[in-house]
Amino acid sequence: MALLITSTGRACGATAAIIMRQADVTRNTLETKITVALDLDGTGVASLDSGVPFLDHMLDQIARHGMVDLTVKADGDTHIDDHHTVEDVGITLGQAFAKVLGDKKGLRRYGHAYVPLDEALSRVVVDFSGRPGLHYFVDYTRARIGDFDVDLVREFFQGFVNHAGVSLHIDNLRGDNAHHQCETIFKAFGRALRMAAEVDPRATGVVPSTKGSL
Repeated sequence: MALLITSTGRACGATAAIIMRQADVTRNTLETKITVALDLDGTGVASLDSGVPFLDHMLDQIARHGMVDLTVKADGDTHIDDHHTVEDVGITLGQAFAKVLGDKKGLRRYGHAYVPLDEALSRVVVDFSGRPGLHYFVDYTRARIGDFDVDLVREFFQGFVNHAGVSLHIDNLRGDNAHHQCETIFKAFGRALRMAAEVDPRATGVVPSTKGSL
């Protein structure tokens, strides 16, 4: 029988070790009800129903380029606007990452990616430092992408970093099309997450910090 270690670190068997980096998180408030299921070692499969179609499109980029399996179901007060739903999905996804990564032993910790889409180019750098910080430099060419308010992109990432405990640098380096600008950000974010969350075979059981904890 294989040794099954869940995201909580509890052993459930014997012999060979299999680490299941999976988490399910539910967040219920008076404004939103959200569930997120995350498999950090998936194949990029996503099941998304946030109630905000453009957000679903961007979450799909995270799953596909981050090679994580992601399920998001949200019921929010979108009759008011999309703000609470977008922010709270970011919060809940951040909580899922924090739960899965635990003490961060064996992680690469740092990840980065440059991603182009036609004329647009973005750079994202992430550090699973345990210290939340968002450094976001994006000048969109228009205020809305269809019905989606581009200001909400920052709110999504602020919610994520606050609850995942990561330092996140996002720079859109160029772009004329706001959709392209936004999509390169989310694709680069997914790829940077994938790099940072990878297990380093040379650092098994080691916290990637000279302090000994993150």
